[in-house]
Formats: sequence, structure tokens, C-alpha cells
Amino acid sequence: MSFNLLRGTLKVPGMKSFFKRKFVVQDPLLETRVFGIDFPNPVGLAAGFDKDATLFNELEYVGFGFVEIGTVTPVGQPGNPQPRLFRLPEDNALINRMGFNNHGVEAAVERLKNRKTKIIIGGNIGKNKVTPNEDAPSDYLACFDALYPCVDYFVVNVSSPNTPNLRDLQEKGPLTALLNQLMDRNRTTAKPKPLLLKIAPDLTEGQLDDIVDIVAETKIDGVIASNTTIAREPLTTSKAQVAEIGMGGLSGAPVKEKSTSVIKHLHSKSNGSFPIIGVGGIASAEDAIEKLEAGASLVQIYTGYIYEGPSLIGKINKGILDWKKSAAKKV
Repeated sequence: MSFNLLRGTLKVPGMKSFFKRKFVVQDPLLETRVFGIDFPNPVGLAAGFDKDATLFNELEYVGFGFVEIGTVTPVGQPGNPQPRLFRLPEDNALINRMGFNNHGVEAAVERLKNRKTKIIIGGNIGKNKVTPNEDAPSDYLACFDALYPCVDYFVVNVSSPNTPNLRDLQEKGPLTALLNQLMDRNRTTAKPKPLLLKIAPDLTEGQLDDIVDIVAETKIDGVIASNTTIAREPLTTSKAQVAEIGMGGLSGAPVKEKSTSVIKHLHSKSNGSFPIIGVGGIASAEDAIEKLEAGASLVQIYTGYIYEGPSLIGKINKGILDWKKSAAKKV
């Protein structure tokens, strides 16, 4: 419904200009250069919303600095049985168990060929459900090869809780091997593109330390912290209702502190040696600034956008702009 509404509205003459005036915040202070890419502002749309690259052209007009499509897999798959997305309005949260539902990487490539705007696009890649973990690198490489001409950066998703055994790939051995293979392929291209890793917020400090080591060893370009959580605390929604919903990844306000903690740990442990995109529980400018102060270079929203609508992007960018102006005055 939201896709159709946005697409239909922007087809009305004059609406693109109206949307830009209403939602887009432009200022040199918002421009951010990260892993070799110049972002017009630091607020992006996280993967999972525009799964099949069907709305990226329109999303520029609501003020996003970048959009991450996917997660895409080599072959299209239906995902998990419905219902698989649940609102927890008392908590400003969602639980989803989508399961990488998408039409396949080639379908996304065909849509991306019709890129009509200059918006920066990230490609979030994963493996098919039926692919065993030992064969996972072939799936990620297939997605990388297909998307390479069409996206500005890549994200390796091994942290979704909704594909069986996928999170096992976050262990140091298999993750290092996977990233090394992708980086080797990346180096064979005419122009290597930034390659990021998206991690879960449920990793232990020891596992986070491993992530820092893996980034240094594989020389990937950064980390996205974080994906959804399998934890169910703290929640206002009744335990009975949550139990009835069942399995899935929790996003929104309840994951905010956990994701910020992950960012702080990675930034501190690595001495800020690699960029971090902060995502998890951002529903205001204050939430976004908290992520930036913790060590993030960019932020992404998803659940906050679902609840607050497109005005949220402009509010966040205006808040970040004021924060940066204040910091500049102090210097």
C-alpha cells in the first residue's frame, strides 16, 4: 500500500518538486564521505523495505541520502509462510520472519537498469534457504557478480534470524572464508566497490572482538550494526501476545540500546579504524545522533519509517544539521 501510494502520488505533475521542498534537507554540513562515496546526507533506508528494487527511484524524493535494496538471493524464493510481519505498537516495534522473500537477483538487476535518479544504492546479498552453509559462498558470489554494475556498495547479510542456520556463518572461520572470497572477487573488478558486513545485535563481546579482527584481516570496508534481535526483552506488549506471534526478528525501539552498545564496542575496540552504519531503533533525530556519537558514520532507518512516515527523514536530517552546527561553534 505504501509503495503504491508513493509511486502514484509522485506521478502527479508537480508532486516531485513538492516532495523535494517538503522532505529533502540539503546542506554542505550534511554531506558525508564514507568508504569513498559522497553521501548527500547520512540518513539511509535499511534493507528489507525495498527488497526487490522496485521503489528506489521514488525514495530519493522523501529525503533519503541512500537506499539499500534486498536482501536478494540468486534464485527467487517465496520466503516464510504468512502472516510473517507483526506490529507491536505499544513498543514502536515490529517482529518479522520474512525469510529473504524476493524475486531473485536477476529481477532486481533488470529494475536497477532503470535507475532514473542519482540516489546511492547499496546491494544487500544473501543465500537461498535451500543452499547449505558450506555452499553459501557460491550464492553470495553470484549475487555480487550480477549486482556489481548496478549498485554503489555491497552488504553481506549473514545475520538474519529468519533463514535456518544463516547466523552460523557469523562464526569466525566461515565468515572469514566467505569475506575473503568476496574480497578476492572484488579485487578482480575494474573498480572494487565497498563491501560491508551486517551483523546481529546478539553477538557476545568476544564475538564482536572477532568481528574487529575479521575486518582487519579481510580488509572489508565497514560494518552495519545491527540487524534485528531474537531477544524479546524489554517489551511492553504482553508475553502471551509475543508468544502467539512466535519466531522472528525484533526491530524498532526495543533494539535501540543494544545496537548502540554494539556500535560503541566496535568503534572503541577498533580505534575507529573502519566505518560503521548504525541502525536499530532510530525514530527521532536524537536517536540518530546517539548512534553518530557512539561511532557511526551513517545511519539507517526501517521500523521508525514504518511508524512515523516520510517526514521522519527530514526531521532527522534537520536535527543532525543543528547538532553539527552546534559542534562547529564549540570548535
